[in-house]
Amino acid sequence: MKSQPLHLVIQGPGVNETTVDALRRLSSAQDIEALDAQAFRLLDAQHHAEVAEYCRARRIDHGYVPATAKLANFRLLAMDMDSTLITIECIDELADMARMRAKVSSVTAAAMRGEIHFAESLRRRVALLEGLPVAALEHVYQERLHLSPGAETLLAHARTLGIRTLLVSGGFTYFVDRLKARLKLDYTRSNVLEVRDGKLTGRVLGHIFDAQGKLSALHETCAELGIAAEQAMVLGDGANDLPMMTAAGVSIAYHAKPVVRQQATYALNHCGLDGVLNLFP
Repeated sequence: MKSQPLHLVIQGPGVNETTVDALRRLSSAQDIEALDAQAFRLLDAQHHAEVAEYCRARRIDHGYVPATAKLANFRLLAMDMDSTLITIECIDELADMARMRAKVSSVTAAAMRGEIHFAESLRRRVALLEGLPVAALEHVYQERLHLSPGAETLLAHARTLGIRTLLVSGGFTYFVDRLKARLKLDYTRSNVLEVRDGKLTGRVLGHIFDAQGKLSALHETCAELGIAAEQAMVLGDGANDLPMMTAAGVSIAYHAKPVVRQQATYALNHCGLDGVLNLFP
């Protein structure tokens, strides 16, 4: 059986006329389709090891995408929050306000690399926030939390196609709930910080929502929608995103840790979240 044609999508700050022409030759592409000034689709391209090396050296995101692939083929778009939908790690910003940033950030980084079990890492980090006023959470939301570039464009386009959205986060409901209302997300799951007398106690209420929780949330949402996991696209950046990313039809590592980039279907290292729309028109 003849394999399905592949298109090579290239995008990023390193894309210019010279790099497009070089990649057309390296991939033996038959034609070129311009998507915007820094994004092109090279039609009927071939896999060549030199393509990845060339792109890596020039800050170019690339992906071989089946010719028939469309965003409309998916029924669920699921994503992580911290460092994926938004540019910050909320717990690190809270730690900064508690003058514990260095300690918390080192544990966060180790957890995202998969070196510490997520639940244990979260307990350690939240414990360091004991006594922090709840007002600090509002300060982080209002002053430090920013959406990743292209987030609103991607979500708006998904909404026009009738694709449902799921935000799953090892972070906290305080931020997730506000983003749900602001971005008109359909489903969310995250952790609840315990508060007493207007201050954080340093504990998380209930069972910690971790990698297994994200996977379960994906399956539960798919079941509610009556779709298979293969009809879901998942975006994430850390090791605790891998189980749900592996279960999905397509996974996209967004500015992710190496362990995640290695296992994802596609990786966006230089583009914004709207780069998904160039991969899947």
